[in-house]
Amino acid sequence: MADMRAFRDAVADWAGSEDEGPARESAGRLGERLGVRVAVLLEGPSDVAAVDALAARRGRDPAAEGVCVLSMGGAMNVGRYARLLGPPGLGLRLTGLCDEREWPYYARGLERAGATRHGFFVCAADLEDELIRALGPPRVAELVRAEGDGRALRTFLNQPAQQGRAPQQQLRCFLGTKKGRKIHYGRALVEALEPDQVPTPLAGLLDALLDGLPRSVPDGLPDGLPAEVRGTP
Repeated sequence: MADMRAFRDAVADWAGSEDEGPARESAGRLGERLGVRVAVLLEGPSDVAAVDALAARRGRDPAAEGVCVLSMGGAMNVGRYARLLGPPGLGLRLTGLCDEREWPYYARGLERAGATRHGFFVCAADLEDELIRALGPPRVAELVRAEGDGRALRTFLNQPAQQGRAPQQQLRCFLGTKKGRKIHYGRALVEALEPDQVPTPLAGLLDALLDGLPRSVPDGLPDGLPAEVRGTP
């Protein structure tokens, strides 16, 4: 695990470096030593927490299987990461998860890097929305209280801006109100899911990632996304 963190750090340094030569060499050496074969491109650390939590529930260790699950620090960075880690760079197999509104960034970035869209999955809004919908707002509110955030949630819900909003919208907004909260609940909500409650995009990603059976996002998506990679309705 520590070695895979070192690889992620090396990739992040490479992505932010103006002189790519030494950074590429360092990341390449680490990746080769660790046997990294797949890079999972995720928008942020809360997505990483959710993917790691579901893998652990299934008794799998992505790092031990040569899979690097990483946060790119935003969807707009996908083109750079696809270039560094995909066919033009280290030649890793790429897979990932993104929000529906961010899919155009993914599609363009993958195309420019000459990478396939196979193995990429799209949430209807974002992963937090998928998890709240899967569990139901009452269960999520119960979990929030159990995690010690009940008072903070009550204060948040009493704000004028939250009046009249749907419970799912309120909870989704609440998760983003404090630094680190989305990361914490990315894991906590996944750990609370029943096996048949796992949102379609997250389940699809784990199936593709760990079982080697990637689904695909077909070429040409001018008017939306195919049902099989969207979030649950």
